[in-house]
Amino acid sequence: MRYVTVFILSLIFWLLLTFKITVPNIIVGSVASLICALIFTRFFIHNIYKLIQPHRYFWFLIYLVVFIWECIKANFDVAYRVLHPAMPIRPGIVKVKTTLKSELARTLLANSITMTPGTISVDIIGDYLYIHWIYVRSEDPEVYTSMITGAFEKYIKKIIE
Repeated sequence: MRYVTVFILSLIFWLLLTFKITVPNIIVGSVASLICALIFTRFFIHNIYKLIQPHRYFWFLIYLVVFIWECIKANFDVAYRVLHPAMPIRPGIVKVKTTLKSELARTLLANSITMTPGTISVDIIGDYLYIHWIYVRSEDPEVYTSMITGAFEKYIKKIIE
């Protein structure tokens, strides 16, 4: 069942990318989707029934809005730091504890943090993410954990776990 799901999702993605519904395009997309399904299904979500739960899509849309808002705020923050004559930066690597249990959820959190300007995920070890931050605002782990992951973690938990 997982192979079929990965195949169908890959084919839909292919058709959305090419935006052509012709016989040769569907054949090439089917072959590419079959190869993707054979190679990458072991990395796919183990409980595929989570994909058909509508409330997860609702939370995903909310997450997208929150993510875009956080990116806009971070862009202005980084622009301020770059354009300021004194260039007020205080870079450092912080160790952030996450409550997410699945590898997919942790990876989505790490990628969300990386795509937000001013931060980059360096490593994930167990329940901890190591984040390089352009301006470390606090030395207290609970404070900077809520500042970095607070906006994303609760929505990722509702979407994936």
